[in-house]
Amino acid sequence: MPTAPVTLRTALTQSSLDARRGVVRLHYQLLASLGARAWDVLELTGDRSTGAIAAFSAPGAPVDVIYVDDLTLTNCGVQPGGSVGVRLVSPQPATSIQLSAPDGFESQPQDASLRFALLGKVVSAGDRVGLLPQDFTGSALPPATAANVLGQLAAAFGGDWQQDLLMVASIDPPGTLVRVTMATTLMCTPGSSASTASASSASSPSPGPAGGVAETVPAPVSPDSLPGLEKQISALREWLDLGFNHRPLLARMGAVPTMGVLITGPPGSGKRAVVEAAAAGVGASVLRLWGPALGRIEPAEAVKALTDAVRRAEAAAPCVLLIEQVHEIAPRDDANPLTSVVLEYVKKMVTAGLAGIVCSTDRPEATTPDLRLPGLLDHEISITLPNRADRRRILEVHTRPLPLAADIDLDEIARRTPGFVAADLKALCHEAALRAAQRLSATPVAAPGPAGAPDPASEASTVLRADFDAALEVVRPSAMDGRVELGGITLEDVGDMVETKRMLTESVIWPLTYPETFERLGVPAPHGALLYGPPGCGKTFLVKALVAEAAANFISVRGAELLSKWVGESERGVRELFRRARSAAPSIIFFDEIDALAPTRGSDQNGTTDRVVAQLLTELDGIEELRDVYVLAATNRPELVDAALLRPGRLDTMIYVPPPDADARAAILRAAVRRMPVEPGVDLETVARGCEGFSAADLQSLCREAAMTAMRENIASPSVTAAHFAAALRVVRPSLQPAQVAALEAFAHRRAVVQ
Repeated sequence: MPTAPVTLRTALTQSSLDARRGVVRLHYQLLASLGARAWDVLELTGDRSTGAIAAFSAPGAPVDVIYVDDLTLTNCGVQPGGSVGVRLVSPQPATSIQLSAPDGFESQPQDASLRFALLGKVVSAGDRVGLLPQDFTGSALPPATAANVLGQLAAAFGGDWQQDLLMVASIDPPGTLVRVTMATTLMCTPGSSASTASASSASSPSPGPAGGVAETVPAPVSPDSLPGLEKQISALREWLDLGFNHRPLLARMGAVPTMGVLITGPPGSGKRAVVEAAAAGVGASVLRLWGPALGRIEPAEAVKALTDAVRRAEAAAPCVLLIEQVHEIAPRDDANPLTSVVLEYVKKMVTAGLAGIVCSTDRPEATTPDLRLPGLLDHEISITLPNRADRRRILEVHTRPLPLAADIDLDEIARRTPGFVAADLKALCHEAALRAAQRLSATPVAAPGPAGAPDPASEASTVLRADFDAALEVVRPSAMDGRVELGGITLEDVGDMVETKRMLTESVIWPLTYPETFERLGVPAPHGALLYGPPGCGKTFLVKALVAEAAANFISVRGAELLSKWVGESERGVRELFRRARSAAPSIIFFDEIDALAPTRGSDQNGTTDRVVAQLLTELDGIEELRDVYVLAATNRPELVDAALLRPGRLDTMIYVPPPDADARAAILRAAVRRMPVEPGVDLETVARGCEGFSAADLQSLCREAAMTAMRENIASPSVTAAHFAAALRVVRPSLQPAQVAALEAFAHRRAVVQ
């Protein structure tokens, strides 16, 4: 039963996990007073009413505050800091929901895909809802079903579908809150904004035989607005110009125009923009075909759509036919009835030379190699992730319309955004602008000052550094599926290890931060390092701190993850790992427990690890140079690692991480209690001297046990005392084994003698 509403003050949620998901967080006492429990449905009423899912707020949060994401605030018509009425409700199951799609609507998605994407959400007419992969990829859906939903949504709404919002045009039953269930029928149609834009466009989308699969696109894109893509645009423009405008010259030279091109690059990197800019440079139009949409309709209709698109492109010459995500209709492994048709039409268009044919994909390894045969897509253009300088230039383009505050340093933002493609940086600037607008709309308007005085309101009406900081918590790099959260650890959090940190800084951070210095001095940058030492002495902790300092993309791999019982799969996993790292450069690959992945060859009867070692050697020091990719590995058993991996040019820097001595233990304790209220009388040096044989992990455990002892005595204890540390020392015991430590020290000594 609905309860009486309670008025609460709103605050914008700071959790990126809650962004645009319709989840609100309240104090547990407040939920109890509403008669609600976690994951019940609440109705929020401001200028209008909307629904949300209840969850507990963080410990220490105010009782009278409800934490709401920006989309839910918009749905209830309230700014951050405003008030909303909150009450417990029981929403009705929705019979049907009509949705309105934004610009870029490609085709009608399947009802089941929309249902899975919105399952469990509570909406009212007029709400906006987001489509987020984490709402269904992490649910109980089978992986194959979740992957199909992802493909359907991408096919329907285009490559930027995760950024789009759908409008709830109508619901049944009307006039109430409803919940999406498995029995709900969902329909999606183009919104009014999309139809208005199409009507006013000089080259509007054509309905086409496949219900909107083909689209003629004007090409007004300027290369100046695409920093970092100048070379790709220039190369494609030259090929198109020769084919369209210099055919007699080619004939006299005994050559034929080759206007078949494959463009590869991560999602959002600008593949479509390159084609549009190059086509504009030669006065050609662009006709788009969305591969996922073709792959999900009946084969006969797909062939008809492809045939019609080829005819339209040749009739509109000079024209470029762009097939996006071509791996969906010409896959490498799975047999597809469209593949032979695609190959036939590509060859026909290249031979006729009336129109150019460009295919793009973000998964070149999943695309049939037949497309690269002579006479088909003879040229290939690769778009990699933008480096730091290119990210700086892209940020300049996207921040031109923004009133930036003086404290914003675009160089610093570029440093903090490794792995971001152009679309991610655009989304980052947009999110920062939204944060600024929300902040300013909640700020009271100041009274006008004396004549001639600067207007403080106008000075404050800028996008601040804090807005970008908040945006960086929400916008994540879309190309780095291997990215992990490092928790803000820096080298300052690593106690002692001065010499170890120095070696890592020189071996890893310097090559990634100052590559021009290595090039100027003619010194080849190192490619990798092996950290070895007893368990719990901080090898993995050092790597986390190092990656945060280097501001590089980070791919973490546990040794056994790449091993497969199927012949060739382990080697392919290694190749794919390094391909991802190269495309995401600068990047760091971290192999934890590498002795399980690359033991001495001949020790595996099946030969699996032998082949993996051979592939690793090829990737580290093969024909293809490893640029801006650094390999870190860690092990407790360095004598088991294949010796070929440890020679110069591969994992050429071996760093021993020893057990901490008394001074190092004191430094580790000081770092561990940095955020802990320790009583001034506690002598950490004395505690450290009593911890002989303790590893860094043991010392962390000791500090945690001391804090827990204080809590057991008094849950409101203001500090941790020396008595608490003494009690913890009676519980926590050292984990280092003297025999293992002696063996590792002997190995390190032998390495030092050899060097």
